Amino acid sequence: MNRILSKIKGDKVIWVVIITLSFISMMAVYSSTGALAYRKQAGNTEYYLIRHFAIMVFGISFTYVCHLLKYTFYAKFAKLLMILSIPMLLYTLTSGSEINEASRWMVIPIINISFQTSDFAKLATVIFLAFYLTKNQETITDFKTGFIKVFYWIIPVIALILPANFSTAALLGITCMVMLFVGRAKILDLAKITGVIVLLFVIFVTIVMNSPNTGRVGTWKNRIDNFLSESNTEANYQADQSKIAIASGYPFGKGPGNSTQRNFLPHPYSDFIFAIIIEEFGFLGGFITVVLYLILLFRGIRIAIKSPGSFGAFLAIGISFIIVLQAMINMAVAVNLIPVTGQPLPLVSMGGTSLWFTSISLGILLSVSKEIENEDLSEIKEIKNKINTIKEVTDEE
Repeated sequence: MNRILSKIKGDKVIWVVIITLSFISMMAVYSSTGALAYRKQAGNTEYYLIRHFAIMVFGISFTYVCHLLKYTFYAKFAKLLMILSIPMLLYTLTSGSEINEASRWMVIPIINISFQTSDFAKLATVIFLAFYLTKNQETITDFKTGFIKVFYWIIPVIALILPANFSTAALLGITCMVMLFVGRAKILDLAKITGVIVLLFVIFVTIVMNSPNTGRVGTWKNRIDNFLSESNTEANYQADQSKIAIASGYPFGKGPGNSTQRNFLPHPYSDFIFAIIIEEFGFLGGFITVVLYLILLFRGIRIAIKSPGSFGAFLAIGISFIIVLQAMINMAVAVNLIPVTGQPLPLVSMGGTSLWFTSISLGILLSVSKEIENEDLSEIKEIKNKINTIKEVTDEE
């Protein structure tokens, strides 16, 4: 055990959060995939457990490998990743695999693995924006020469994500604004851009609400209508079943594997897994899950403050914020605070590449914290050397 721990670097609290969320995920996914197993695997309930376990092992492996690399290594590929994300998103939008009338998936040839290109684009944008802010600290306060130029990169990515995945586009947009705020962009400039975005959003919602009920626009319209019209129980089926799960599990829960609403919720293992956690583990299970994400955000901010370089600080803020915000959105949907978005619960929902990109992101965050540890150790060694030198001089005297 000591040998394993000695090879794990970086913030140990974040490692504990990752392992704990993974453990919660294994229990929740195993419980919530029972109905799915009977429909698609002839009742083999262990199939999805083993599959999810394998995905999680790969994910933790990616975290471990990425945390070994020095965080500045990722700056070398910032522009390349951003450039690659645009044609990938464009291809996905025009020729990608469609699920629920949304073209989000791209199939990798030969190995035949599908993944959401928006997950790749989210990470690429965070890395690129951290790199851009680091290189343009002198000009970011000027609207024309520094601030507005970064949107030449960000807007195409968000615009290509938007048609198929509005919630991910909004999530990425908010994260970019937070990073720009931390990166010393003027509040007035941020207010201008925010005003334009709000205006465009109002126009967008108006168009959606007055458009024919077809395609992805119809899906957005239905979700908004369903959320606002609580009396329509048939349209609010998902939200109603989620609320039943939460209410029936409060306050102490039904116990592991005893969920009943998993048989009625359309996606209890992904979009509504938080409702299953509360149903089976009660208020305490939901509270612990929320606290774990808040700890992750707190440690991410702490890493940003103590980061030896500005690139690491911006990376820490961007990665921790986007993961925790996504988690909060998922949990807000489960308790019916916002309309259904389709965002999975990071590290907990059953999934493949989405979990892997989250794991890679956390590996980069841990890489930043590892460098802080290395600097702290160097300082301690210097202090010890000085003390030893003083002792030697004193002994000679």
